[in-house]
Amino acid sequence: MNIYRKYRLYMTILPIIFILSLLPWTEARSLPVTRSFTPVAVPAVPANPNASQEAADLLGYLSELSGKGILSGQHDYLESPDEYSGKLKNASGEYAVLHGYELGAINNQSKATIAKQRQAVVDSAIRWHDSGGIVAMTFHQNLPGTDPEWANVHMTLGQEQFDPYVTPGTPQYKSLIASIDEIADYLKELRDAGVPVLWRPYHEMNGDWFWWGHKDNFAALWNIMYNRLTVTHKLNNLLWVWNPNAPNEWSDAYEPYYPGADKVDILAADIYNNDFKQSYYEKLLILADGKPIGIGESGELPDASVLAQTQGEWVYMMTWGKMLMENNTLRQIQSFMGNIYTVTREDYAKALEQKNAQKPTNIGGSVSKSGFTGQYFGNAELSGKPVLVRTDSKLDFNWHEAAPAPGIGKDSFSVRWTGTIKPAYSETYTFTASSDDGVRVYVGGRLIIDSWKKQSGISHQGSIALQAGTAYDIKVEYYDNRGNASLKVMWQSPKQKPAALTGLR
Repeated sequence: MNIYRKYRLYMTILPIIFILSLLPWTEARSLPVTRSFTPVAVPAVPANPNASQEAADLLGYLSELSGKGILSGQHDYLESPDEYSGKLKNASGEYAVLHGYELGAINNQSKATIAKQRQAVVDSAIRWHDSGGIVAMTFHQNLPGTDPEWANVHMTLGQEQFDPYVTPGTPQYKSLIASIDEIADYLKELRDAGVPVLWRPYHEMNGDWFWWGHKDNFAALWNIMYNRLTVTHKLNNLLWVWNPNAPNEWSDAYEPYYPGADKVDILAADIYNNDFKQSYYEKLLILADGKPIGIGESGELPDASVLAQTQGEWVYMMTWGKMLMENNTLRQIQSFMGNIYTVTREDYAKALEQKNAQKPTNIGGSVSKSGFTGQYFGNAELSGKPVLVRTDSKLDFNWHEAAPAPGIGKDSFSVRWTGTIKPAYSETYTFTASSDDGVRVYVGGRLIIDSWKKQSGISHQGSIALQAGTAYDIKVEYYDNRGNASLKVMWQSPKQKPAALTGLR
């Protein structure tokens, strides 16, 4: 009798277990969140003590997002920096918030072609940031001193052959420094445009398929790049992403390759073949010790609802290039981008607007934003009350024969921009103003360009000595007579390549 009762109980419970097993992962959002442990919270302070405000703010956002959502991300290639980001938008109706870019050349292009392609990447990244997105940069660096082709990136290099590259004074070391310096020029453009960057060099170092992989002294290579870009080139807009491969049958454990918390801001793991094991996540979370963690690359889109339940501390993911369409169905793409746990570019922009609205205002004014405050006047004399006051991220306009803004005529208008710049070097800077028509430029209260007259596309220059790290007030005044209207202000120095003038906080 007792056996019969146990049998009836078993037969009653079995169908319930079977039904529960059929529940799809997409319903997991209705279940309570259960995690095996909670990481120790630490302040979101960049490893670089001189990090820009934009970089610090971004790191703070990522830290606050942990456990609340995951940023969507999409990588694009050097040769076509907007291709798959656009395809994701077409497939799902939403842009990913994190746009991954490439600075490494792997197709044996000429130097001129590489320079053109890298400039296109930088231009796209600035547009992406200005439109409300986040920028990530990958660098598939060919072995310094070799041709820029895939075979010289994807190669096994013995420990004895590697050591000279991290030994100061050797020809190999000099080649490494030259390669880093070449990339620094493009990252400086992003710095000068106020763009924070998730910088992830030498990724998947715990595997042996890149020349920097499986090295006993990998930290030496990381430190060389960190010091060169941060100390020498003052690239304070970078957030340093240390990004191993998931420790599977092809890769070692994380810990032997970790360069240390003092030179890392974010930890990420590359996960392919839909292999989102709990151990990959938990081991990285422990090593991070409170720093944000992300999925640096994946071929397959993860199930956002499942991540919310079991791996909720990932703060971003990034699908790798063409694998978006090759490894995922249209339904999977739409499901991921439409999930309530997934953060799109539009979601991110709204979150920043809400956060900025909650910030206390400055005495006598509103919260300062990156860029210049532009006062637009409906006359050519900068007189009276401005028709419009707005923030412009940089002074680079070509209105042709159109009005510069609603409520202002296409002819006979003027603008006064005010803001702050902070040079990276202590040396003489040259400012170039190209305008149609009049323009005046003041730096630190000193008039260095004065061409207040009718003119068509004429460029004027003025120079001034500036001190690194010092904030200088800048004022630019412009008027249009009639016909075409345009203004572009650039600045450069012996160490800084020409860049559009952008205002800082």
